[in-house]
Amino acid sequence: MADTYDLIVIGGGPGGYVAAIRAAQLGLKTAVVEREHLGGICLNWGCIPTKALLRSAEVYRLAKEGERFGVSPGALSADVARIVAHSREAATRLNGGVAFLLKKNKIDVIWGEATIAGKGEVRVAAPTKPPMPPQLPSPKTRLDHGVYQAKHIIIATGARPRVLPGLEPDGRLIWTYFEAMKPERFPKSLLIVGAGAIGVEFASFYRAFGVEVILVEALPHILPSEDEEIAALAHRSFKKQGIDIRVATTVTGVEKKADSLVVTLKPADGETQTLDVERALSAIGVVANVENLGLEALGVALERGVIKIDGLGRTNVEGVYAIGDVAGGPMLAHKAEHEGVACVEAIAGRDAHELDRSRIPGCTYCHPQVASVGLTEAKAKEQGIDVKIGRFPYLANGKAIALGELEGVVKTIFDAKSGRLLGAHIFGVEATELIQGFVIAMNLETTEEELIRTIFPHPTLSETMHESVLAAFGRAIHV
Repeated sequence: MADTYDLIVIGGGPGGYVAAIRAAQLGLKTAVVEREHLGGICLNWGCIPTKALLRSAEVYRLAKEGERFGVSPGALSADVARIVAHSREAATRLNGGVAFLLKKNKIDVIWGEATIAGKGEVRVAAPTKPPMPPQLPSPKTRLDHGVYQAKHIIIATGARPRVLPGLEPDGRLIWTYFEAMKPERFPKSLLIVGAGAIGVEFASFYRAFGVEVILVEALPHILPSEDEEIAALAHRSFKKQGIDIRVATTVTGVEKKADSLVVTLKPADGETQTLDVERALSAIGVVANVENLGLEALGVALERGVIKIDGLGRTNVEGVYAIGDVAGGPMLAHKAEHEGVACVEAIAGRDAHELDRSRIPGCTYCHPQVASVGLTEAKAKEQGIDVKIGRFPYLANGKAIALGELEGVVKTIFDAKSGRLLGAHIFGVEATELIQGFVIAMNLETTEEELIRTIFPHPTLSETMHESVLAAFGRAIHV
């Protein structure tokens, strides 16, 4: 007789393991099926290890600038192997942490590849890649394969790098983010195709260590999902750092040589150009992992390559749910986690709340950082909203001056009639840590009056947020 669970989660990434833990807290007998590594791409090859790499770049940058702070660091060198090792150590540590949490919550881990064989049935086969078992086993870490039964099945299989025809990664000359995270050496030059969050972060990392970086974006500006004013500031900053940025440009040809590439670029309004580069990184987004799950036979509806769900993760097939990247954008770990909690609470009969996608923050960990939540100025105006815009520069903030981080701005967008905060956009040091204040304000439906009356501590970077609100209503003090 097959093992029976209340819930089986297919995929142990941020959405999957968080959903499993919340299910266990609510008293559901739960199992997670994982084919490769707990924590998913985010923990092992994305969010966490990339931030470790960028921390190394930040330390290197600050060390180079030491003399302006009165500190002479002496001769500097960058040990690529140690930089990569630091990144991998962070991933390994958190991988073990996820295993511990699953064990603590008495969640079974089944190692293998899952297919939904029928209503309430999950068939688990041996994985095509050897699994990376957790450092601490769950109460029933299983390597046995077969059919498991569950009243509810959540698909949380995530996504993988998108492949551009003609720029197919080969792991040596043409990289995905997997190879870009563990270089054996820094190349002399690197072409990055795609100037979204992934492309910009790697551009920032490699440029910090002196690599000649060419950043190519098919759309008219980098960071296409961000407010255009913020994207323009980032563009100028990156150019000043020495990053060669080509917007409204596509890659039309790639010729491989022994240890380099000849790449043909076509600007929208210019002549075709060729560049010689050592390596190329394809960073044009991701595609959902919807294959080989039995979805077609089961009749699960897809829409634009992702699983179609309602606001609580329910598909069109009873008992089958989807969360995270496999269920569509924004493809962010924190979105997947909250989606998983909402889905499980609905399954358990709790008063679950649908995810408000307009209040999901986005963060890009380049230098300087970019973070945002809510509407851009353009989107607000497209909706016919009469807006008030506030801006406050970092260079007028005492803490930013003390840190020597003068580049940046906080931009806030309000409904002129109601005073409701519609969006907030930050470009500058620690932007990704500051944005949560605006996220909380939007969730609480805070007005400009309440934000103006809020006391922000001095001296902090957060004062730029307060001053931006004041500026939107003609009341800024320090500018």
